[in-house]
Amino acid sequence: MEGRGPGPTPEGRPLAQILVLSSAAADASALPALELLSHRVIVIPAEPAALVSAPTADAVIVDGRQDLAAAKSLCKVLTATGLEAPLVLVVTEGGMAAVSADWGVDEVVLTGAGPAEIDARLRLAIGRRSAEQPASTRIQTSGITIDEASYSAKANGRPLDLTYKEFLLLHFFATHPSRVFTREQLLSEVWGYDYFGGTRTVDVHVRRLRAKLGDLEQLIGTVRNVGYRFEVPEDEPQPAPTAH
Repeated sequence: MEGRGPGPTPEGRPLAQILVLSSAAADASALPALELLSHRVIVIPAEPAALVSAPTADAVIVDGRQDLAAAKSLCKVLTATGLEAPLVLVVTEGGMAAVSADWGVDEVVLTGAGPAEIDARLRLAIGRRSAEQPASTRIQTSGITIDEASYSAKANGRPLDLTYKEFLLLHFFATHPSRVFTREQLLSEVWGYDYFGGTRTVDVHVRRLRAKLGDLEQLIGTVRNVGYRFEVPEDEPQPAPTAH
């Protein structure tokens, strides 16, 4: 299972990368029909620690055929540690009755399931989990990368140590390229209408932000007697959020 390279599915869907957590004593595949699908499958020991160095996966399969108690404990640990990928449990028909909601699994499948059923269950589990998780939005422009989900930013790949207001100011500039804003407008948009400080606050934050941008400080241009704008080269596409 581990050596197969990825290839397109018959239906043209994107490949999924599947991690199978199986006991070293297991002498057979947890899901034999899984090998008939084109997904990339990687088998690792049935231990939470094994996930630390494991590659990212679209779904995690726990082999519960031989030891239901151990599989239950493993599923609970994985769920408690904030596993982002959907969790699928493989059991024998006799073990199906023991599974309950407190195991924290997204799907349960019998070890003898056929390839169509396995593919459908994986696809549905991945789809449900994706729908539950808000997509992070990343903005990239002129060497600046802004991740709205984590409130972080990079300049030419270098992480920026920004305060919350500095991040909001950079985000506002980057999402309104080439437009000139007065200090009063920036105070209203970034600090809010209820902020009672003076416009000098904007100048101070712009100066600090430029210093942190380093070689990219020229991106925040000064328009004399007016205010500031985010400079984007004319031949560069306008920045647009892209979901990941």
